[in-house]
Amino acid sequence: MDSLSKPQPPRYQILIAFACVYTFWGATYTAARFGVHFMPAPVLAGVRLGIGGCLMLSFAALRGKRVLGPAMEMRRIFMLGVLLLFTGNVGLVWAEFYLPSGLSALLVAIVPVYVALIELQLPNGERLRSRGQIGLVLGFMGLAILAWPSAHTGLHGDRHEIFAVVILLLGALSFASGSILSRHSKLTLDPFVCAGWEMLIASICDLILATCLRDWSHAQWNRDSISAIAYLIVFGSLIGFTSYTWLLQYIPVAKVATYAYVNPMVAVLLGALLLGERLQGNEWFGMVIILLAVFLVTSSRLQPGHGEQRIEAADLEEA
Repeated sequence: MDSLSKPQPPRYQILIAFACVYTFWGATYTAARFGVHFMPAPVLAGVRLGIGGCLMLSFAALRGKRVLGPAMEMRRIFMLGVLLLFTGNVGLVWAEFYLPSGLSALLVAIVPVYVALIELQLPNGERLRSRGQIGLVLGFMGLAILAWPSAHTGLHGDRHEIFAVVILLLGALSFASGSILSRHSKLTLDPFVCAGWEMLIASICDLILATCLRDWSHAQWNRDSISAIAYLIVFGSLIGFTSYTWLLQYIPVAKVATYAYVNPMVAVLLGALLLGERLQGNEWFGMVIILLAVFLVTSSRLQPGHGEQRIEAADLEEA
């Protein structure tokens, strides 16, 4: 069945999934920032995703879910795993060695802008109406206000930091592309099975990269690193990513991508509380603007695609 025409789930399920993506994913920036000081990025990402993917697929199999699809579908899932969780994730983890967790989350928040621009180029792309477009612009302005203090103090010409910013922005583009591909894919497997395979595929890519870079000898297996991995597995992968994947089956990408507006607020707050990253006054102002932007985007209806009447499965007001 086409994911764009699936029956709507109950409203409370959508709200719970959004809450998981908004809060738990925001905290993963702090966990990754903490963990990357003990483990190289490919090892940290590969171990976390590998364990999460195996657990997800095992749980699905025990529940009697079909875990293998046609060859064409498995190739599509492979592409999604690479776009969403390999190129879209390992660069983020690596960059957090050089950048504050709050700034990293802010840079990744370009995802909704990428999504909106890509959708505009597609023949039947999902286009937000004026209310949602105002929300996107407002959200971008809020992010600029929120990012300025960290950018001003963090990006002082160090080539590693500048390179980290470029890698983050390219990873965000990969994640946005994978999100759109997932939204428009006709996948017959259960969304949680798809998420499990995507985690496992990304893990294999990460671990191959870690082996090629000889990163294993630099990994420190201690209580702190294992705690970071445990959080990333349970809340980042099993709960956060599966909630995100599930939402993409029913909700337009432009609306699901609003997680990128809320995650920075969570990351900045946790960075200040747990990592000593300074929180300045105008960052609070930026957070208020971002919350308003999220409301405008998530409550905006979509323009129908060309030549077809789209079902507004993503409208939270009718969910």
